[in-house]
Amino acid sequence: MVTDQSDVSAWRPRIPGVVEVFHARFTEYAYPMHVHDAWTLLIVDDGAVRYDLDRHEHGTPHDTVSLLPPHVPHNGSPATPHGFRKRVLYLDGSLLGDELIGPAVDGPGLRDPVLRLRVGQLHAALARPGDELEAESRLALIGERLRAHLRRRIVDAGRPGHGEGLAGSLRELLDEHVTEGLLLADAARLLHAHPAHLVRAFSGAYGIPPHQYLMSRRVGRARRLLLDGLPPGEVAVATGFCDQAHLTRHFKRLVGVPPGRYRLGAR
Repeated sequence: MVTDQSDVSAWRPRIPGVVEVFHARFTEYAYPMHVHDAWTLLIVDDGAVRYDLDRHEHGTPHDTVSLLPPHVPHNGSPATPHGFRKRVLYLDGSLLGDELIGPAVDGPGLRDPVLRLRVGQLHAALARPGDELEAESRLALIGERLRAHLRRRIVDAGRPGHGEGLAGSLRELLDEHVTEGLLLADAARLLHAHPAHLVRAFSGAYGIPPHQYLMSRRVGRARRLLLDGLPPGEVAVATGFCDQAHLTRHFKRLVGVPPGRYRLGAR
């Protein structure tokens, strides 16, 4: 029987456009449905990951680069008995605009050997202090290639955009109140809808309930503050959690390790 093992390393490089670099090895850990506020650029070096995005199942063959858009719920679990080893870049919106979210949802897996090679080279450059110019150069070429892939898909102009209707209005409210939180009754009053209808509309549109969306947004903010060197107790207060134990429970569930261990793995 394979025992659960995990090893993570994360840091925030001094490269515009890169929010976080995250390297991890997991054997049995499975990510629940969650969202990020950044684009997720993922390569798997060993094993494979199976994940759901927009109610469709996807995988990560070795020759594939996976690009998961922000604000769209996804999960992830090992697709091989020995787990997986992955390298992830979280990219902010300066590299890829919101207009490309739809095409990325339609096809997050990019079979492009040149892109796969360049992403690996960027990870290597980001791990070497003093090679910031090389990293910026490689990121510029990667961004250009990603945009070219996604813009070719915009021919499907009839695809409805994420964030429309009542569910989109609730998501905007949640995004505006990530730290302080939002009562469902207040959201219902502001949007002139019954609370139960709000929950059904949001869960039906995004595949994740409102509270789970809010918690994953808070965990995303907590990751940034931990990489900035803040202790977990201060991070919990700054990101809207009741206390450190509350942060730890949700952080471990969504990241795979507790915040203290994540912080220790930061460079």
